[in-house]
Formats: sequence, C-alpha cells, structure tokens
Amino acid sequence: MMAASPNPASRPMDEAFAPAFTARELSFSALPGFDDDDFSVAFRVFVTHAKAALNALAPLRPARSAPRSLQDLFLKAASLDVAADPHGARAFFTDHFRPFLILPRGGSEANSGFFTGYYEPVVAASLTPSPDFPAAILGRPDDLIALPHDHPSGFAARRATGNGTFEPYPDRAAIAKGALANHAVPVAYVRDEAEAFLIHVQGSARLELPDGSAARLVYAGRNGRPYRSIGRILIERGDIAPEAMSLSALKGWIRAHGQKPGEAGLALLHENPSYIFFRLERFGLIGKRSTQDNQGIFTETGLPSENTLEPATREGPIGGAGLSLTPLRSIAIDRSLWPYGTPIWVDAEFPWDASLGADPPPTPFRRLMIAEDTGSAIIGPARADLFMGSGAAAGDLAGRLRHSGHFIVLWPHGEEIEP
Repeated sequence: MMAASPNPASRPMDEAFAPAFTARELSFSALPGFDDDDFSVAFRVFVTHAKAALNALAPLRPARSAPRSLQDLFLKAASLDVAADPHGARAFFTDHFRPFLILPRGGSEANSGFFTGYYEPVVAASLTPSPDFPAAILGRPDDLIALPHDHPSGFAARRATGNGTFEPYPDRAAIAKGALANHAVPVAYVRDEAEAFLIHVQGSARLELPDGSAARLVYAGRNGRPYRSIGRILIERGDIAPEAMSLSALKGWIRAHGQKPGEAGLALLHENPSYIFFRLERFGLIGKRSTQDNQGIFTETGLPSENTLEPATREGPIGGAGLSLTPLRSIAIDRSLWPYGTPIWVDAEFPWDASLGADPPPTPFRRLMIAEDTGSAIIGPARADLFMGSGAAAGDLAGRLRHSGHFIVLWPHGEEIEP
C-alpha cells in the first residue's frame, strides 16, 4: 500500500498544480462484460447510500462532497422500485451516468488502475486480558483531534500539548511504549501483536468471544500518520519473495521473528507509523446489539432490523461511509477525490472467484462497484481496494490481489469531472 507526500506544499510547482488525472469518456457498449453484470445488486447498494444521504447520516471518515447532480440521483434512486429488476437497475445507471476511464498523470492507458483486496478478519478474542489474549485493541483516545483529509499539515490527526499548541499524534512505536497512557482504553484483546496489526490494516474485525457471543470492531479513528507497507519492506529486503507474499506469509514471518521488545517481528510492525483505533459493537447470543464507548461502558441499542443493522454474524463490516459493506460490490477509494456512493466499473483480471477452488486462477472481473470505503493507503485517482468478504477464505483471496486494470467512473450527466 502507498502513502501520499506528508507535505503537499513541498512538491514542485508544476506538479502541485497539474491535474492528478485525465478522464476519457467511453460508451457503455465499449465496456467488456457490461451487459452480463447483475445491476440489481449494485443498485441496492447505491440505494442504501441514497437513503443515508437523504437522512444526513454522518460518515465515519468524511470524503469529498457529492456534486449536486449526484445528490439528485440519490433522491431519484430512493424513490424507485427496481432493485429486483436487473434491466430496470441497468437502465438507471445508463440513463443517468456517463462512463469515464480514469488515467492518472504519467500512467499508461493499458494499466491505468491498480487494485488490491481487503477483508474482515474473524478472530478469537476476549474483552479482558489473559495469557491467551494479551494484545490490546485500543479505543479512540480522548485527546485525538481528527483533521480534514486535505489539511495543509499533511496529517490526518493531532493532539493538544496543554500550552495552547498542537503536535502530530504519536506513531505506532510510541503508542506501544505507552504514549497514550490514561488517554485510550482497550476495547478487546487478541492473540498477539501480529493479529492486532492485521486488524489495523483491514480496518475492522469480527470477534468470536469465549462465551459464544460475537462482537465487531468498527473503525473509530487513526493517529494520522502515513501508512507504510511492511509487506513491501520484507520484499525489498529479500526476506520474502514477491510471488510468495501473502497475509499468512506476513503473519508467519512476524511470529517466527518474535514480538517482544528488541525482536525483529515487533520491530517490523513499528516500521508502519499508522495506528488505528476502534469501537466495539457487541452482539449477544439473542442478537441484541450494544456499543462500547471510550470508557468501556456498553449502551444497548436494541434489536437490529432488516432495514438497519443485522447481527454481526450476518452483516458486513462498517465502511468509511458509515454503512455495511457488500462483498465484491463495495470498493474503497481515495476520499479526497471521489464521493461516497460513486458507481465505479472495474475491468480487470485477477484471482477472485472462490467457486474455482482455494487457489483460483486469474479470471475477468467486470462489474459495477459502489464507493463505500476509504483507507490511508488508498491514494490516487485510479487506486482502489475491493472488499472480498469476511473470514479466512476471503482473506486468502484479498491477499492475492495486486493487479492492474481499468478504473471507470460513472459520473452524472451534465457534471464535469474535476481532479
């Protein structure tokens, strides 16, 4: 994964003001596989965004505002009853949008987009520390101040120093050494630091608790430091070959090289300064749902309904837009460039089809996705992360996905795309 320059003002003048991308308009008939997709699924996801926008649901991580024309289409979609009609759903998108191939500055048309995958880990955990579960998952600190994604400092968060000034929030290594003492309360505990780190990278997790109940970790903030890929570090050092890199290989290396202070596994984790905080949504055995605050207190929010949130064992994790993610339909994008709810046609070839076995070959992936999430490593106009689902099988697929392809934005008629 990649990170943006921490100080945009330091870029050369011509680069700082040059468009980040160009958009070449296409026809829907020119999109391979377009007529074969099931648009009813994408339309249902789009309608979920429409209703959230109309109800002014606040996102977990604010993104670029939707243009007025897209907001109007949210309103129109919410009034239609075509979710079960693939032809009517297709007509909605073709009648109201135009497809644009996004070409990043300096990139080639043949490989203009870059796609990775992510998933929701399902892990054993506890709400109290024990020898089996010693690694803490921290809740949002009480001194964390989130900043807009386009803040001139280049950081996404800061903290007050107590004398009227501010400073960057502590990085991962400093937090591990106790920099947040008395400011952040653990909300759960997992097997080890490698497990906790993986949860940070994925941005969510479903927890299986000792009493048989389930809970979900939901993104609650980050320390604002840039993301650095430790997998890439291992590849560059020659510790793991590029073709052998996977999530399981990464966790295996960390565990084999030790996670205590001074050991190489823990030192590798600290090479990534980014740190994620979570809130806990607990689901009891009867399906009741409650949310844990920064002080560790649960507040019951009632039984989930079909129109809101379902139990953790059936519902997708919560994305940056504040809505549940849908496997192979939800996509994470650069939130500084694209609004949540933007339809995006992905045309690529990678190993995604689990029906072909545990180690599927690359096959065409051509379908309409909806922008529902973001990530600190998702930087660039044609950069995207595809949500693959929950559990180990989805994780295996996500870990294999690092492929180029075409990132095609569906943009409302009459609206210009502005980089």
